[in-house]
Amino acid sequence: MAVQITIPRLGWSMEEGIFAGWRKADGDIVSRGDVLFELEGEKALQEIEAVDEGTLRIPADGPEVGAVLKVGAVIGWLTTAGEVWPAPAGGEQGSGSKAESAASESEGESEGQSGAGEGASGSPAVRRLARQLKVDLLRVVGTGRGGRITEDDVRAAAGTQANAVDVSEAVATADHGQKSTPRARRAARKHGVDLTTVRGTGSGGRIREKDVLAAATGSGQRTGGGARSGVLKGRRAVIARRMRESRDRTVPVTIFRTVNAENLAGLRKQFKAAGTSPVPAWHDLIAKLTAVCLVRHPLLGARWADDDVVLPDAESICIGLAVDTPEGLVVPALPRVGQKSVLELARDSQAAIQRAREGRLVAADTAPAVFT
Repeated sequence: MAVQITIPRLGWSMEEGIFAGWRKADGDIVSRGDVLFELEGEKALQEIEAVDEGTLRIPADGPEVGAVLKVGAVIGWLTTAGEVWPAPAGGEQGSGSKAESAASESEGESEGQSGAGEGASGSPAVRRLARQLKVDLLRVVGTGRGGRITEDDVRAAAGTQANAVDVSEAVATADHGQKSTPRARRAARKHGVDLTTVRGTGSGGRIREKDVLAAATGSGQRTGGGARSGVLKGRRAVIARRMRESRDRTVPVTIFRTVNAENLAGLRKQFKAAGTSPVPAWHDLIAKLTAVCLVRHPLLGARWADDDVVLPDAESICIGLAVDTPEGLVVPALPRVGQKSVLELARDSQAAIQRAREGRLVAADTAPAVFT
């Protein structure tokens, strides 16, 4: 029986990834452990290995480089001699897909079929409360475990939306009766597309989801000659979303203090004089001292999980290291910093920095960090 090749989940919060290209060609013989394709997740570009063996079959309408694919999407097959392989079902791809479901874009599409309950991460009670308070769960940032939306989140959103005007809904019917489907409006909010600049291809000029996606990629028709907004994808989009979530969920506090680092400077001089390689950088020393502080004062690393305060495990403290790369800011995680010597930490951080700048972070580099 043909074995499906699907898009894997590279991180606990990953919902989609960017296809970076096949490493094997259609018809190639594949063994377990062979690298099949490359996929860009939330933090890194990773090589995806085969977990089975057979002849690789890539459909003619398979994903192109740069296509955004949902986790679980079927992009190819591994077959044995004489075996028939089916083409992937339409609609499994994300915004990069060529296939579209006409039924999902029909004129009779209703909000009930594609509303808040579809993509929102909330319990039935949360969705019921959202309906009562007329809150769009797709606009709510969850503060529960794993980003799950709680009832408090819904009530807070209801308070901020009470006097707000839903601009995206307003522009859907503005400008000479311009109309759009519910899926098109959600896609416009997701990709930052102004519906007043999109020319609809549906009945009576109705804007459909594919019109919005085409406009987002720059291949669609625009009704005006004004400025176009860029669309963030991949790691840049994740960074922007995480920064927004951090701002919404935490109270920013900035404290400045001058400390005497003469002993640390002397320690680095000793490492240099001894010919140590690599010489621990300032960030290595600060990361080590931070881990010591987190062990002594665990509340510094506390985080909210629903209504509970979760303290870090003293033996497995991960410190995030912010690295400037050609693709923007990336934060690989340095595991078990408190258990390592400064020299071990220097070697690990140097390797992590190199992987980050080459876009080759591995799964261990993307573990959640207690402190950055």
